[in-house]
Amino acid sequence: MADVAALAGVSSQTVSRVSMGLDNVRPATREKVRSAMDRLGYAPNSAARALRYGSFGTIGMIAHRLARTGESRTVEAVVEAARVEGYTVTLVDLESPTSDDMTAAVARLGHQAIDGLVIVRAEAAGPETLALPPGLPVVVSDSRFVGHHPAVGADQTAGARLAVEHLLGLGHRTVHHVSGPDDSGPAQMRIDAWRATLEAAGRDVPAVVRGDWSAASGYEAGLRLARDPDVTAVFCANDETATGLLHALHEVGRRVPQDISVVGFDDIYLAEQLWPPLTTVAQDFREIGRRLVDLLLQQVRDDEALVDVHEAVPTRLVVRESTGPAPA
Repeated sequence: MADVAALAGVSSQTVSRVSMGLDNVRPATREKVRSAMDRLGYAPNSAARALRYGSFGTIGMIAHRLARTGESRTVEAVVEAARVEGYTVTLVDLESPTSDDMTAAVARLGHQAIDGLVIVRAEAAGPETLALPPGLPVVVSDSRFVGHHPAVGADQTAGARLAVEHLLGLGHRTVHHVSGPDDSGPAQMRIDAWRATLEAAGRDVPAVVRGDWSAASGYEAGLRLARDPDVTAVFCANDETATGLLHALHEVGRRVPQDISVVGFDDIYLAEQLWPPLTTVAQDFREIGRRLVDLLLQQVRDDEALVDVHEAVPTRLVVRESTGPAPA
């Protein structure tokens, strides 16, 4: 830094301000400093900066299966919210969400100088088995960690209930469910809410048709359900599954919504472009990301211990043309 200051003809304090991106430096001076940095190959030392200012300006994030809508949209939202706060994000995408792999990922991020950690759905790792460095601020998009770390997520239970109640309100005697995989916490929460809503209404609870979040699994489920003339309403665990189901129903000649009504979950970008446009439960991923970053930075900036905080971000039903009255 002293070499840069000497070459640019400014103080080391001015170099520090430029390297930190502060705006209280005149444009001409800023350009001189940046030119000197380029000539000398200078790059700010994040570890030294953290020792001096108490922050690396970086958030670590661990995710699993970014091809999934929930994970990818949550990661996108966290990156956007961190950018607004002046933080960058270092992402580790796990091949498997076991406790050992999760712990190894945390250790890897710890060596990359982070101020705090966002875990996007721990899946197989639980609060008792996940080893985290003491004192590291952490937030999790997973309600199972309530009481251990602050958690933020969509209100899965209310969302599934909205979907089922909508279909029952259209006169359908019961609602079939194509679920997510059995190792997914959100999938299980949606199953539980679907079942509880049918039971509360005094309706029969059909067997769950197990899927894996993919359109292919929705297609296979659709072929199976289309053979049953008693199936008039299907709640799919996510929109990709619903997309495959719509394809199968069209292929075998079952009309939507005249013969079978279909509801998805997530409200992906293409949901309203499907035919028919898909009725679905919308998650506010942007708000989830904002709240995750906000709770993390409360801990980073205020040295505040947040343990029992659990924020359920509301979901809402978006009604489109894939649902209609039960057939007479």
